[in-house]
Amino acid sequence: MKRIVLLATLALAMLTATAQENPYIVKTKGVKKPEKKVVTESGQDATSEEEDAGPQDFMGKNFRFYSMCDWKEGMRFMVMPEKYDMLVNTFRDVMDKEVSSSTLRHKIMVYKGHENMPNGRVHVNFTCEDNNRSYYYELPSGTFEDYCYGKLGVPTLAYLGDVDKARELLMDQTLLTRTQYFRVDTEYDGDGYKEVTVDKNMPVTVKAVGVGTRSFPVKIIVEDEHGNQFYQNVAMSKTNSGLRDDEFIMDNEKFLFTGSFEYSGSTMTVSDNFKDYLNANIYTKHPTSMSSKGSGKVRDIKVPRFTGFIIDEINPIQNSTYYTLTLREVESRRIYYKDVAFKESDAINSATGSVEEDFFGYVFGMGDGVARSTSTETRAAIREGRVIAGMSKDEVQMAMGEPFSMTKDTNGTDVWMYARSNGVILDVWFNAKGHVTKAKARATKATKSKGSTSRQRDNDGPEGGTWSQGTPL
Repeated sequence: MKRIVLLATLALAMLTATAQENPYIVKTKGVKKPEKKVVTESGQDATSEEEDAGPQDFMGKNFRFYSMCDWKEGMRFMVMPEKYDMLVNTFRDVMDKEVSSSTLRHKIMVYKGHENMPNGRVHVNFTCEDNNRSYYYELPSGTFEDYCYGKLGVPTLAYLGDVDKARELLMDQTLLTRTQYFRVDTEYDGDGYKEVTVDKNMPVTVKAVGVGTRSFPVKIIVEDEHGNQFYQNVAMSKTNSGLRDDEFIMDNEKFLFTGSFEYSGSTMTVSDNFKDYLNANIYTKHPTSMSSKGSGKVRDIKVPRFTGFIIDEINPIQNSTYYTLTLREVESRRIYYKDVAFKESDAINSATGSVEEDFFGYVFGMGDGVARSTSTETRAAIREGRVIAGMSKDEVQMAMGEPFSMTKDTNGTDVWMYARSNGVILDVWFNAKGHVTKAKARATKATKSKGSTSRQRDNDGPEGGTWSQGTPL
């Protein structure tokens, strides 16, 4: 038993030494080194000259997503196992023996292509940059082509291409914080951290860029004007992250670069100019049109009065005095977009001399608006612009905006009507308590004359249950 404990201690010490000579492992200042010193060779400085990435399309231009189908030989990854990976080994060596993920932790793997084996399995091959040995990952099933288009990738591997590019572009650059929630290291030789809360929209300077985790490969350490350092592990291109795009929402949104930081050249100036508006609570003083994405489509929605929003972003429209507001509805957290002018003179219609609806001061007031309560069951539908059974009138308005008609049927039941962009009318019925009992799409006469598709939709309705299961109408 003593020998086992001794061997485990020595393995941990070797792992620690290897980690600290690795230039990709970075820590926030203040985290204490262990008292026992380990003599290691100094790591090579992997930073390079800064490059002016420019303000336009910073992420799309510099951080391309590579599916496994697009991987090129020579792409570099680092083994960053999580707790589960310590139990299920990812790699085998040339002798077909499983290799412990803890043994390979923080080692750099260089992609060497894939190989179809005689037994029908597929090996994804790598050479370890640290020990010059060969390893492979065996696909769980199917052909390489079947597997490579998905988001699964190779477990444990964090893509270093994003880390290297982020170092080039972001070292010593000024960013704005786009969330309040960051981390501070608590272990010099481990991955321990504590959560910290900072001000949103605060200027910070990038002090170090290293490797984070497999899902969020780029660790960005920043420092505020008081010398406090904190970090976020973020996904840049999402290459081999193992997560689908729809998993980078809610609590995971901050693990996208744009969820935690803002760096876009000219937008930084705009953010400084309108800093008092960013993250502010506002409400609509009048019904107004906005665009919002629901069910994969961008729709124009008439938003009712007194709807509360938080301003997430303010971006200038090129060659214009207008700005695009990214607005988060307070209750449903659905994202809306509205183009506005902040100066009344910029929003005056030259033909009529009247102020247009898109003047910020006309459309919005500063404050919380009217509290609207939504249920957990309907929040997802609201975000996607759908109507489902049981929604309150407030929830329907948050999902669809104000109806163009509010009537009663022959039984005295409230019926709201919404006109869709494809010529279809959506009728929504409410019970006496103001909750949705059914919703049915019907084609207008003009739409019916175009073919049978609209007539078929006219027959689809709540009786079949499809609309209440989440199918958008």
